Amino acid sequence: MPRYAANLTMLFTEVPSLDRPGLAAQAGFDGVEILFPYDNPAKDWQAALAGMPLVLINTPPGDWASGDRGHAAVPGMEHQFRDHFLRAADLATRLGAAKIHVMAGVAKGPQATQLFTENLGWAAETAPELALTIEPVNADDWPGYFLNDFDQAARILSDLDNPRVGLQFDLWHAARIHGDAQAVWDKHRAQVSHVQIAGFPARAEPGGGGFDLTALFRDLDAQSYQGWVAAEYRPARATVHGLAWLNALKARDRMIGSAV
Repeated sequence: MPRYAANLTMLFTEVPSLDRPGLAAQAGFDGVEILFPYDNPAKDWQAALAGMPLVLINTPPGDWASGDRGHAAVPGMEHQFRDHFLRAADLATRLGAAKIHVMAGVAKGPQATQLFTENLGWAAETAPELALTIEPVNADDWPGYFLNDFDQAARILSDLDNPRVGLQFDLWHAARIHGDAQAVWDKHRAQVSHVQIAGFPARAEPGGGGFDLTALFRDLDAQSYQGWVAAEYRPARATVHGLAWLNALKARDRMIGSAV
């Protein structure tokens, strides 16, 4: 059965970041993901997590306010990328994070593609105990971001051919990029190692937008998917008041489990 994680960068923002893991556990989530857990010391996160699994973190983006979105595909920024990846790998190890999302950065062209592929290979070799993901994001929200197409990501993963580097399928970004998230899932699900869900088009609570969550979870069951499904959305109201979708999915899982 899939396990459910709360993205603490977007959920439970009613309280300070270090208070969010406890709320996620109380709400019924099995784990959490944190996009950029670099503003608090590792020991503070360890205390806040209190054994709650940390599923995924991102590599540091650089100067976000100035437009940085990572550096893995940015020519001339090789040293910055490697420094940032080592920082992410160290923190992931300290916090027990299962995966690191490698941020590509703002770039384009064949040189960027080659560099991104080479940096992913270097990262996988440098941190063999960790799994890595890459995630296409839509150009409206992240103008100029190198990885902005799921077909592009699939080609890079095929060229890399490393089982520890997988595709991060964000339902909302898939819909924004390609218009039909279901078609993207159907085409690329074999390469997916991490799933993120949200409603479409508002990016609120999961559900709607022409994507059948029930079908998604049937596919995950059929694949014996052992990974995580992370809730990465902007709650329309206080997070705890919008979790009917989570309760419904967990009830579904219990029914399936009792029938086995």
